[in-house]
Amino acid sequence: MGLFGALKGGNLRSLDSIRHGGKRLSQILEAHALFIRGDEKGVRADLSGADLSRADLAKAKLNYVNFQGANLKGANLREARLASADLNKTNLQQADLRKADCTEANLSGADLSEAQCGGVEFFRANLQGAILRKADFGATNFREADLQGVDLEGANLKTAILRETKLEGVDFSRAVNVDSALLPRGHNRPGGSKN
Repeated sequence: MGLFGALKGGNLRSLDSIRHGGKRLSQILEAHALFIRGDEKGVRADLSGADLSRADLAKAKLNYVNFQGANLKGANLREARLASADLNKTNLQQADLRKADCTEANLSGADLSEAQCGGVEFFRANLQGAILRKADFGATNFREADLQGVDLEGANLKTAILRETKLEGVDFSRAVNVDSALLPRGHNRPGGSKN
């Protein structure tokens, strides 16, 4: 796929074209919407281990969905609602998550290499041990998130908000644009200057 196709969302798969557990993804998400509303006919979506690569999930309401171990490589999750979703050990390489709401989501061990995450809300999210290599986190909110042990090699942190964030074991020396990120008070920036 060329650059122009990528910008236009080329080669994305529709919700009706993806099947998991014998059902179309559109059916699974319709039942999940009922679950979210508290309807007794609703069922929480279990997409653990699903192949959702290149799925077009833009603006989808995916709060509380179980995506554990799913393949979301190259998926369009732009402006999706993923609050409290379980994305443990998911493959989100090259996914478009711009402006998604991942409040209190579990992304521990997830691979977000080369993902577009500008403007994502990771408030209170668990990203322990996540691979964030070469991902774009410009203007992303990580307040009160757990980033212990994440791999930030080549990650863009331009204007990212990292105040009140758990950063034990995080090496910022190989991330880019850390100088414009809001780090916790007293936290050393690469090169030795303190915030």
